[in-house]
Amino acid sequence: MHSVLRNPMRGIALKVSSVVVFLAMQTFIKLAGPDIPPGQVTFCRSFFALFPIMAYLAYIGQLSAAFHTANPVGHLKRGTIGILSMAFGFYGLLHLPLPEAIALGYALPLVAVVFAAVFLGETVRIYRWSAVLVGIFGVAIVSWPKLTLLRDGGMEAEQALGALCVLLSAVLGGMAMIQVRRLVEEEKTATIVLYFSLTASVFSLASLPFGWLVLPWPSALYLVAAGFCGGVAQILLTESYRHADVSTIAPFEYTSILLGGIVGYFVFGDVPTVTMLIGTVIIVAAGIFIIYREHQLGIEQREARKATTPQA
Repeated sequence: MHSVLRNPMRGIALKVSSVVVFLAMQTFIKLAGPDIPPGQVTFCRSFFALFPIMAYLAYIGQLSAAFHTANPVGHLKRGTIGILSMAFGFYGLLHLPLPEAIALGYALPLVAVVFAAVFLGETVRIYRWSAVLVGIFGVAIVSWPKLTLLRDGGMEAEQALGALCVLLSAVLGGMAMIQVRRLVEEEKTATIVLYFSLTASVFSLASLPFGWLVLPWPSALYLVAAGFCGGVAQILLTESYRHADVSTIAPFEYTSILLGGIVGYFVFGDVPTVTMLIGTVIIVAAGIFIIYREHQLGIEQREARKATTPQA
């Protein structure tokens, strides 16, 4: 495979494009309606994403190779955890204002740091632990007004349950990230992406007997569009990592906070609360600090390797 010329600005542009398309996916899911079962939403998101993903893999000449795997059990684990994370996340998305669902979803990087230390044995120093604690405090600020609604009935209780589901989705997403970290040691990125969409489609189809709805055509079209957007966004994200370092493009993930607030206000009439804004700022600050520390540690490790390399 030929090498790709690194172009950070192109990587940033692709990353921001992926954020925009992922936001479009979330918007289409919310437009489809709050009463659609999460399993049905997850199936549409996964199945229709296969079309752009497989077309992309065919275009770059990796479609055939992507089906070859040395670790089918690993993909099965990743698919099981990932589909549960998506289902809980979609339930929360359907029952929460869009900006709050996005903000709570940023608990995922915080959870990933904890799981990396516990399950992968990574060294996490006081700086990142402090950032995780600060970020969790921000998550609490955003979620607490919703969680206090559990004692009430009706729509308020649904929003409280939605907040819990988004947080549970973040925990499961952190577990899925750990599984992906293990898979990348022996599998190609194309294989991981393809098998996740395949397993998620099959597993979510198993929820068909449990209350799938016959959808009106606008809702059905929204879900098909959401699936295609999910696949395209995954392609853009994958391409962005080919052109720039993770530490360079990762902070641009947080543009979804601003864009989500704009879409939420003009499309769904969601008005951000003061507590939501304060909590979001804290979460974003903690996330960016974690990215910065990982970048600094990467530089230190490279310098250490240079210092220990025998000179010619």
